[in-house]
Amino acid sequence: MDDKRKSKIVYGVILCIGLMCAGFFPGYYYFKTYKTNNSVVVKGLAEMDVKADLAIWKIKFTVAGNDMMASQKKVETQLAEVIKFLKTAGFSDDEIIPDNLSVVDKLAERYGSDRTPTYRYILTQKLTVKSSNVNLVEKSSSNISSLISKGIIFDGDEYSKPVSYLFTGLNEIKPKMLEEATKNAKQSAEEFAKASDSKVGKIRKASQGVFSILAETDDGYEKQFINKKVRVVSTIEYWLD
Repeated sequence: MDDKRKSKIVYGVILCIGLMCAGFFPGYYYFKTYKTNNSVVVKGLAEMDVKADLAIWKIKFTVAGNDMMASQKKVETQLAEVIKFLKTAGFSDDEIIPDNLSVVDKLAERYGSDRTPTYRYILTQKLTVKSSNVNLVEKSSSNISSLISKGIIFDGDEYSKPVSYLFTGLNEIKPKMLEEATKNAKQSAEEFAKASDSKVGKIRKASQGVFSILAETDDGYEKQFINKKVRVVSTIEYWLD
């Protein structure tokens, strides 16, 4: 066999190997891509009814007058009445937190106005009740009218929504809720797999989602309600076999 013929045979073999490789590698990567995309993304919902375990009750009242000393004495008398009301209701000293007295001199705020205010001094006293006895706070804040009848003037903004009910045990219920959300998500994945003649494999990717604390009725300001609902939606991607 001459050299020219040998060269043709060698080139032919190399060409065949090249064509085989060219066919194998695209096929291999197609297979890998198919397997990578052979998954399903589902969402799992978990909800739990909870009760607030902390109440913060903000109390704010004002006294107006033209005699500073007399007005301050009136504030002290009314503050004593409020504290007496709270202690009689069952709150401890540790749960009652008085704030500093604030004073506004209306004459100092006139800025050249010729109009003399009816009352020169506006004294404002704040205090906060912070208690884990949320039922006692709810009951006491509803009975505060007995103080109004004694001439104590509560601030309108504070008095309209004075109590915030909080739930602080979120970390304790997170594991159980995430487990429930995961079960819920897997059920959805299994239904999808059944319809597509597949089987659910291992978790490829998961996102636990954000925990939300909602009002029990879903149509109100959450912090106004003692009874609440905690919700989480987890997003999980499963392999399909």
